[in-house]
Amino acid sequence: MDVTDWGGVAFRWADDSPTGTTIWSPFKGDTQYFAPSSAPFMINFRVADLHALLAALRAEGCDVQDKVDESEYGKFGWVVDPEGNKVELWEPPAGR
Repeated sequence: MDVTDWGGVAFRWADDSPTGTTIWSPFKGDTQYFAPSSAPFMINFRVADLHALLAALRAEGCDVQDKVDESEYGKFGWVVDPEGNKVELWEPPAGR
């Protein structure tokens, strides 16, 4: 696999999406990025409206993390599933 400068691999989708990719990105064994989960991995879902989704999840009583990151790479938010796994939600930048 060709690992990129940011430390992961991007797999292009085979459908009609010109920008769709699946990302595989390993982290160091002692990372705290997945906390509060004790799982050694995290799933990331692409979403259309991060803030609306986080509000809806909060309204349903889900364990939504308070932190939201916004940058040129898009918006990122996190929720912890009923089994204690941290899930990353990503809203791509406009036009992507």
